[in-house]
Amino acid sequence: MAAPPARARADYDYLIKLLLIGDSGVGKSCLLLRFSDGSFTTSFITTIGIDFKIRTIELDGKRIKLQIWDTAGQERFRTITTAYYRGAMGILLVYDVTDESSFNNIRNWIRNIEQHASDNVNKILVGNKADMDESKRAVPTSKGQALADEYGIKFFETSAKTNLNVEEVFFSIGRDIKQRLSDTDSKSEPSTIKINQDQGANAGQAAQKSSCCGS
Repeated sequence: MAAPPARARADYDYLIKLLLIGDSGVGKSCLLLRFSDGSFTTSFITTIGIDFKIRTIELDGKRIKLQIWDTAGQERFRTITTAYYRGAMGILLVYDVTDESSFNNIRNWIRNIEQHASDNVNKILVGNKADMDESKRAVPTSKGQALADEYGIKFFETSAKTNLNVEEVFFSIGRDIKQRLSDTDSKSEPSTIKINQDQGANAGQAAQKSSCCGS
């Protein structure tokens, strides 16, 4: 299938939709503000439902338009945010290094992703508020890394306040998604791959399966 002609006329090479998820108060909105606007606020404003920002970056000579959705962490908004999982190409799982329960809940958030997001969605684990005094830290770096290793995803500790690793996180997941999209673009007709995978199975059934599994 040919790429939509709109892409050639657009002011970017790739449009990448990212989703920030995690418990309320871990600093998702602060990370987004720091990355999109270069600002930081100490006042805590709860996200109502969902909000998004756009920033265009340059990666390996390509213009990447990042559309970053910031979700509300509270349970009562969970039903709103599940609809946004499906369109996400990348998901940032955010916890607060000074709040162990927000770290423990990452497993629940990953279950949500498995239920609602696309199978090939890119994920990255983010331990925020790394600027806080070590005496307040509840989740050691090694624990965050171990969880990321368990799920086979990248891990960063960030601070929206000091701008530690904020750019690195978004650039890292953006680069991984761009690579996945360019790999997909360069492949030939996807249905032939599907049929090859189903060798030995009923060919008609395989063809039928390949024609109806487009997302």
